[in-house]
Amino acid sequence: MKIKLALFTIILSVVTVLSGCEPLLVLDPKGPQAERLASDILLSMGIMVGIVVVVFALLIMMLVKYRASKQADDYEPPHIEGNIWVEVIMIGIPILIVAYLSFVSVQSNYIVESAPKGYEDKEPLVVYASSSNWKWHFSYPEEGIETVNYLYIPTDRALEFKLYSHGPITSFWIPQLGGQKYAMNDHVTTLHLAADAPGEFMGRNANFSGEGFAENIFDVTAMSQEDFDEWVDEVKETAKPITEEKFDELLEPGHLGRMTFTGTHLDFSSPPEHHHGSSDHEQDETMTDDDMDDSHEEHDSHESHEEKSDHSGH
Repeated sequence: MKIKLALFTIILSVVTVLSGCEPLLVLDPKGPQAERLASDILLSMGIMVGIVVVVFALLIMMLVKYRASKQADDYEPPHIEGNIWVEVIMIGIPILIVAYLSFVSVQSNYIVESAPKGYEDKEPLVVYASSSNWKWHFSYPEEGIETVNYLYIPTDRALEFKLYSHGPITSFWIPQLGGQKYAMNDHVTTLHLAADAPGEFMGRNANFSGEGFAENIFDVTAMSQEDFDEWVDEVKETAKPITEEKFDELLEPGHLGRMTFTGTHLDFSSPPEHHHGSSDHEQDETMTDDDMDDSHEEHDSHESHEEKSDHSGH
């Protein structure tokens, strides 16, 4: 009776605790990158469950087959040499499992680091996502707008996030769209995502960055391209422009609500020059107009120097 009561108490406790858990967002993907990661997680879980079942089955078999028996006190079991096949299985299977998971992990890494599958030929929406204590700044350079602590994105279009930080290292993560990636203050990292369907998602900083870390979150809303364009037009008509003084105020440590501006802080506060995770072509496309002007001036100066050298040579 006591055993049954104990088992009932354990089962009731487990059910009560699990009923209060939030759904696993990583297993509810809404984009191609997240779908790949979710499939890898389920694959790993399936393999681990299989290993656990086999190990426990072998354990039960060993306990039953080789349990203590009523043998004489002077009984000595027969000497048994090692079995080569048992050793091959015990060593070979773990090696095969690790090798397979390594192959899947490397393959998935290349997939999620590239443009989302099915979106390779579409022009991506470039968003500069920068963090500060403890808020997120989203700059849309092509649209000429900027938001704080919320992100609007179009569906059925590749997203290219340029990540960096104005303070400590943070981690940009939208679980239902893809994996996390670090944002640092010395170079820009690139994260490729896409949303297949409209919806509202949760985004957050996944790296501890001080006392305000727990509330360092942002809202993500995916919508059709038409709705996204309408939102951009509305922002340009109603929002105030962001100024250098206002941006410096936003960088002060603390929590803020959702804010919207026309223009971006990229006009007066350039991101780090070093880029990680993007090709040379992508880096060239992200050069500012000032960088292009400096490049032309250097080229013209070099040509002028060569002409002077030629005349002096004659």
